Amino acid sequence: MPANLTQQYKKAEDNYRRSETPEEELRWLQIMLAEMPKHKGTDHLQAKLKTQISDTKKEIEAQKGGGKKGAAGRSFRIPRQGAGTAVIIGGPNAGKSQLLASLTNATPEVAIYPFTTKQPQPGMMPWEDVFVQLIDTPPITADYLEPYIVGMLRSTDLALLMLDLGDDSGMEQCKEVLDKLATTKTRLAAESSLDEEDVGLSYTKTFFLANKMDDPEAADRLVLFDEMYERAGGDNPLLFRRFNISANDAATLEPLRNAVYETLNVIRIYTKDPKKKEADFERPFTLRRGDTLLDLAELIHKDYAKNLKFGKVWGSAVHDGTTVKGDYVLNDKDIIEVHI
Repeated sequence: MPANLTQQYKKAEDNYRRSETPEEELRWLQIMLAEMPKHKGTDHLQAKLKTQISDTKKEIEAQKGGGKKGAAGRSFRIPRQGAGTAVIIGGPNAGKSQLLASLTNATPEVAIYPFTTKQPQPGMMPWEDVFVQLIDTPPITADYLEPYIVGMLRSTDLALLMLDLGDDSGMEQCKEVLDKLATTKTRLAAESSLDEEDVGLSYTKTFFLANKMDDPEAADRLVLFDEMYERAGGDNPLLFRRFNISANDAATLEPLRNAVYETLNVIRIYTKDPKKKEADFERPFTLRRGDTLLDLAELIHKDYAKNLKFGKVWGSAVHDGTTVKGDYVLNDKDIIEVHI
């Protein structure tokens, strides 16, 4: 990608990668094209964007004409909630449902037999005064991949790939997950991004969870798994950030809980009614680090963004009650009084 892409372009690109419908994709693709600097260095990317826009329009028309889902991953949609979303994936009996039950208030069926999870199961993981959405998914095998899982992985903030170390078959099952996803337009990676040559190809940031470390043979199996991938290319789990856990042992999950929240790169903003003395500390808004007062106003209501006059801020970067304009960059735990 050219080095001089604007922040507006990068924000649109991030939103495009998180899109859950073809209509959302088209909107952000068009914004990306409009925001892109027009010079020889971007000619190739402009052409790629125009092709992707054309393909997305055709997909939308095909859906309207045939009443048929035109792309994988859009037959099952769970609304985004909380500070961000992490999707849990793995082979049969990898411990996905147990992880969801241990980290959230959800009560999925947890059993020793495979394919217990037949549809996505969401839960909300608490972290201080906010929540992060976790979604358990059906297992992925060499012969089985629910199409909607690809769409979920594309739009999520983070993927949690689980390796079952409680059985010798777990290593091969984890490899099957990676190999199966490698046949799709959504891949697992150390960081989220779009492919430079194919805008439709997306990479999703992934944490690698070596589960059932309490098994007596787990350490030996993990060494064998690492050796299997030591010289492998592509979607290599050795490149992902790793957590050694036991999904039913809360003590091993705290570093993971903290890392999931921290990798979202969000900030908490508390709002204050101009007519009241105290801010609302019960329900903070969560925004991307680098977002502005105008972004907060848009999150509250579109009319707030349209009619925004100024804001007053109480926070670590300013004097209490400082008056700021819409381009003020927010900081974690700022208290904001929005005036319209």
